[in-house]
Amino acid sequence: MSSISTRRRQRLPTLFEVLNRRTLTPVDLFAFYVFMRDQHRSVDYLDFWLDIAQHMSLCRHYVRQLRRSVLVATPDLEKESSKHSSQVLEAFKLQQHSEIANGPEQESKRVSMILRSESSASGSKVVAKRNSALMSPERLKRNSEIENVEERHDDDEPTVDSPLAQVNSSTVTRAHIRESAYRIMVTYLVAGAECELVLPLPIIRGITTAIEVDGRDDPEVFDEAKDYVFQAMEREAFPAFLSNKALGNLVPAGALLRLIIGLFSLFAAFWVAFILIFLDWKPKSTRLWLILPFSIGIYGCLSYQYDLDPLIVFAGYSELNFMKFMRIEEPYVKSLLIRRATWVMSLVIVLVIGLCVLFGLVPGKRL
Repeated sequence: MSSISTRRRQRLPTLFEVLNRRTLTPVDLFAFYVFMRDQHRSVDYLDFWLDIAQHMSLCRHYVRQLRRSVLVATPDLEKESSKHSSQVLEAFKLQQHSEIANGPEQESKRVSMILRSESSASGSKVVAKRNSALMSPERLKRNSEIENVEERHDDDEPTVDSPLAQVNSSTVTRAHIRESAYRIMVTYLVAGAECELVLPLPIIRGITTAIEVDGRDDPEVFDEAKDYVFQAMEREAFPAFLSNKALGNLVPAGALLRLIIGLFSLFAAFWVAFILIFLDWKPKSTRLWLILPFSIGIYGCLSYQYDLDPLIVFAGYSELNFMKFMRIEEPYVKSLLIRRATWVMSLVIVLVIGLCVLFGLVPGKRL
């Protein structure tokens, strides 16, 4: 994601932007993953979405590789022997135009169309070595330029981590795609699976039938389940995530620790204040020391109430895990947290001054 688009976004990010790595800390994908794992306790849904995104990335690399092989293997696209190759190339052209017109939401359907087309006519491939000798230098140069443009276009698209870290892009085969689709099914959708998800039964049956009976492995197989999981996270988990990270900077354990310290400090402050009053302690200026326990107590209690530690916000950090911090880099979130921290700190100062004046002016009476 470019820093220019980040600066221009004067609003909270959407779930789509977070999942596609268009945001910065503390509302980035890693922070959302930690939140889903440690606080919302539903990280399997996010893992499922990410695995499907990885499957899509694997298919996209395979399709790009297929395109290169088609360009090399079909020197004359008008010949009858190159009919399938022409269809695949036409599908790629439609893919490029629709990417510009419709955006990434249609990518799954486009790649699935190409994969099904390639699968249905895989027997009509031409041997690359024999046909590459017939390629003219002009055609080779043009194909190289097209591939470079396509690679730059793919690099500009925000994607999640792909399984291609383990599989070299030059060796991606259809077997890798089938294995990826089957792994997703047995990990999340089969009864008694390791990370079994609660999804509508028609969606599960549709996916298992498409993979096991129809032999499909294209990304469109998972579209319905992916949309369902996305909507579930957007409706339930994501608002809580934004509330926790964009409106506050503490995790529950950190906020609870501040509440405990705050209550203990307030108890100590009131206990000492009443002792000084009922013992009629001289000089009265000694009561000014009450500002310390009152400040710590009110600061801790308000930090718990707002899930926000103002001093840590002013330092530019947010709590990722208990006592583990990350920098606040998202511009709009940073400005929002600073405004809230200023409000909380102002409230702390007002309450501390009020309590100190109250207990400082009360006349002493020795019992």
